[in-house]
Amino acid sequence: MKLIQATGKDIPLIQDLARRSWENAYAEILSVEQMEYMLSEMYSEHEIGVHLQNPDYHYYLIFDEHNDSYEGFIGYEHNYEDKTTKLHRIYLVPESKGKGFGKDALQFLNKKVSEKGNQRIILNVNKNNAARNFYESQGYKVYGEGVFDIGNGFVMDDFLMEFLIHE
Repeated sequence: MKLIQATGKDIPLIQDLARRSWENAYAEILSVEQMEYMLSEMYSEHEIGVHLQNPDYHYYLIFDEHNDSYEGFIGYEHNYEDKTTKLHRIYLVPESKGKGFGKDALQFLNKKVSEKGNQRIILNVNKNNAARNFYESQGYKVYGEGVFDIGNGFVMDDFLMEFLIHE
């Protein structure tokens, strides 16, 4: 596996990977209407472009060298809070799950966070998403929960999770 820093030319690939992973991960959790709304808002060319202009926000594509294919991506933002990096998104296409890509991507993130001098990683995970178990297996802990209005009559009902970087 190799992580490749994304640029503006990779926006269509990020959008495709997001759709492919979301259609699997959220099929039983979100309505089709909410999924389409969130994808159109969170993964628009404009929105991703704004992220790529932020020097603290990074996207990396997860590339499988053995199959010569892109398997997913990770998007995170350093200094989201004091000494804290927010993992905004990590998604894998369904056929790549269980192959260690997610674990390797989180280890890569730990290294980047440590290099930046941040000491904590936070993320939101839908309360009905089995990914919570994956994060817990990697040392993340639930520290709270929240319901967030995302517009258009939709909300995100999430657990708030954190991982503390140990030097």
